[in-house]
Formats: sequence, C-alpha cells, structure tokens
Amino acid sequence: MTGTGYYETLLSLLAVLAAVALLARRLNTAPSILLVAAGVALALIPGIPAIELSPRFVLLILLPPLIYSAGVAMSWREFRFNLRPIALLAFGCVLFTTCAVAAAAHYVLALPWNIGFLLGAIVSPPDVVAPLAVARRLGLPRRLTVILEGEGLANDATALVLYRFAVAAVSTGAFSFPEAAATFGAIVVGEIAFGIGVGWVSLRLRHWARDPRVEITLSLMTPYLAYWVPENLGGSGVLATVAAGLYVSWNGPRLISSATRLQGIFFWDLLIYLIEGFVFLVTGLQARTLFERGVAASVGELLLGVVVTTLVCIAARFIWVFPAAYLPRLLFPAIRRRDPYPPWGVPFMLAFIGIRGVVSLAAALAIPFTLQNGAPFPHRDAVLVVVFGVIILTLIGQGLMMPAVARWLRLPQLAAREKREEKEAELQARRAALAAAERRLQALGEADGLKDETAEHLTARNHQRALHMPPTLEQGFATAATSAKLHVQLITAERDYLHELLRKGEITDESRRLIERELDLEEESISCKREAYEPPL
Repeated sequence: MTGTGYYETLLSLLAVLAAVALLARRLNTAPSILLVAAGVALALIPGIPAIELSPRFVLLILLPPLIYSAGVAMSWREFRFNLRPIALLAFGCVLFTTCAVAAAAHYVLALPWNIGFLLGAIVSPPDVVAPLAVARRLGLPRRLTVILEGEGLANDATALVLYRFAVAAVSTGAFSFPEAAATFGAIVVGEIAFGIGVGWVSLRLRHWARDPRVEITLSLMTPYLAYWVPENLGGSGVLATVAAGLYVSWNGPRLISSATRLQGIFFWDLLIYLIEGFVFLVTGLQARTLFERGVAASVGELLLGVVVTTLVCIAARFIWVFPAAYLPRLLFPAIRRRDPYPPWGVPFMLAFIGIRGVVSLAAALAIPFTLQNGAPFPHRDAVLVVVFGVIILTLIGQGLMMPAVARWLRLPQLAAREKREEKEAELQARRAALAAAERRLQALGEADGLKDETAEHLTARNHQRALHMPPTLEQGFATAATSAKLHVQLITAERDYLHELLRKGEITDESRRLIERELDLEEESISCKREAYEPPL
C-alpha cells in the first residue's frame, strides 16, 4: 500500500467511526458493538483492501493509554474498598477460566494440553471498554461498575503473563509451576513498585513545568514509560501502568493546575475515544484475514471450537463469581459486617458481563509462527479463528443482551436509589464547602486586614453561590433543567452581540477570544451543575 493509500484508509476509518457513532446514538446502543459489526461487514466486501492488526502495535501503542486513562479515572478509595472482589476476578477468575478452557480444549476438541492452556490464557480476560459503555448508559449500580473497571485494569496483566508462560511451554516443551509462580509474584510486586515510581516522577515533573502543554505531553509519555520498561524486562507492563494511573488519580489534584485539568480532560477524552473506536473497528476488519488463515481446518471443527470455548468461558465465569461473592462473607463474619451480602442480581450481572476484546485478539495474533527448532507453531491458525469467534459471539451476543438482562434484574432501579443517596451527600458537601470558604474568608479578614470592597466582593460571591444551591434535592431536580436552558440562552445572546461588535470593528479578535473563553467556561460550569442535579433514572 502506498503512502497515499495509508492516508485514504485512515480517513475512511475515521469516516466510518463517525458514521457508526451517529447511528449508535440514534439506536441508543453501544458504538463498540456496531463498530465490530461494521468492521466484519466491510471485511467481507470484495475489493476492500485487507487490514491486518499488528499485535505489537496494539500492545505497545494502543493499550498503554487505555489502561492509564482508566486508572486515572478510577477512584483509589473505591478501588481499595473493592480490592477483594477485584483481585478474585482479575487473578482467580482468569486462572480458573484458563484451566477450564484448557480442559475443554483437550477433552472435547482433542487439542494438546499446552495448546489448550495457550487458548485459555488468551480468552480468559474479559474486555472492559464495551460493557462499561453499556453499563453507564443503563445506569447500573455504582459498585458493580467499579468492580468491572477494576477487574479490567488488572486481568490483562494476569492473562498476558499466563500467555507468555504458555507460549514458552509450547516452544520449549518444558514448564515448571514453582518457577512460574515465583516469576509471577516477582512481576506483580516489581511492576506495582515501578508504576508508583513512574507516577511520582510524572507528577513532580508536571508540577515543576506549570505549563498545560508541557504537562499534557508528560501525561501522554507516562503510560508508555510505565508499560514499556517492564514489558521489555519480561513482565506485562499492565500492572505498572495501572499503578501509575491510580497514583496520579489519588495525588494529582494537589499537584495539577486547573488549566491543565480543563485542557487535559478534553485531550484524553478525544484520544481514548479515537483509540477505542479504531480498535473495535479494526477488530471486525480482521475477519477476512483470520478466516483465510483458518482454511486448513474444516469449518465444522472451527465452529465447534468457537462454540465450546465461548460456552466454557461464560460458564466458568458464572461458576466462579457466585462463590467468590458469597463464600468470603459466609466464612468470615468481619467481612460480612463490613460488607453485607449483595442482592443476587448484582453477581449475576457481574458474571454475565464477560465480553472478550482486543487484548485477546492481539495476544492471538502475537503467537509465533515457528517453534525454537524451526517447526511451525502447532494449531496457530485454528487458535486465531477460535479466539476471533469468541470475541464476536461475546461482544455482539452478550453486549446486545445486557440491557434486557439488566432490566430483568431490576438493576436500574437499584442504581437510581444509590444515585439519589449520592446526590444527597453531594449537596451536603457543597453546603459544607461553602461554609468552609466563609470561615476562611473571615480568618483572612482578621489576619490580613482585607479591604472592605475586597471582602464584600468575596462575600457576595459566596452568597451568590449559596443562593443558586437548592434547599432540597427535589427542588434541584425541578429547576436545574429550566435554569440551565435560560442561562445558556443568555450566554448565546452575549456571543451574538460580540460577533456583531467584531464585524463592526469595535473590538479585536483577541478581545473576542478572551471574552468567548470566559463564556465557554461559564457554559461548561452550567453543564456541570445540570448534571449534578440530574434526577435518577
């Protein structure tokens, strides 16, 4: 493909990404599901150039910012509180699924044990991007989404380490469980320590820079530094990137300026949006290449492999999740007192959301073509096709069923009650924060002798914010939308008048941009307030 061909392909992918996003909004469904379906449809059209997904490009270029961004968005307090279920899923469930798939591959599909473990390691980690997008749209309980997100941050590390052990076992014909366990423990401890160190250095450099453009550049470099170094030393890089993201999430508010946060949020939102869309679209586009590689095996054998592996992945997750949710509480009263039994619908939904994604596909594509002795890697093409089939079945099948399952379990109603309690606490926090600001203003006035007009201006600012705060949550729900709509109309009138002054030459472009930026920030503030008092579903 020529240089012009690459540009045309990239522009075409961006156009499809935008078109599918618009269609997903109209259909009120997750864009990821439609993107994969669109990719498969495009791949089967004759004459469309084949696009092969480079596994190193996915694992080294696309994966680090996705993991880091999720880590930064994660609440360390909630992550720590839910560490037990997250660890049971990210480590225990991945290992259990790997063993279950290996057993099914050996006894049902007649594959060697080492190939079965390789297949199990590849398909064991559920993807987090697509189900979280659906979960947030459905309004699922907060804790369920936190556990899902936390599991997604760590399960890739477990699976990739198991994958490397399995590839080495197939290539060399030797495997030592004690050596593998010791190596895995060293990787976990070493990567977490390294990731925290990278997060610490990154925040200090960004604090010293005090320039949003430099700070955002450093933030973009952070996940790659955290990922690449452990990956090149034989680890996965995932845990280090997660640790760096969580460290920045917890300590960043004290060291990152408001200007950097405002610009950084936009930058990272756009970057992650493009990466996720590209990943799902190109995943679907692999259909032609993968099925062409799998022609050596019969269609019946491949379909059997896809169906058996998918069913085992789903069943293994259900078998693991319910005991993991209830047994610790049953065996340890301290856990039960601190964290009572959840309604059965929550672990059921957690077990149901087991969609496989691009990390599994990248791992499958990264399987070597030959062994150390030069012989072809056994069953490589069949494993590729089975993995791709599992991704398609779980992503489209389970992804489309998620809304119906959530409604059947009445989880949106549970989430609405949780959101109401959260909003009540948020309203109290806003009042308390204003009271703290008022006390600080009085202390400053007594200590520094503020001028009367300065003190009056700051006091008026606090009183004005207090007036805009509803006395009750119900009143906030009732007035938020109307107030926001009127406020936006006033800002629009100011913008129109400024444009008219600019056309008449009464103000400069520089003045117009300065005032317009203030209006943009005010409008964004209105949007935040409207979301703050948005009623539960």
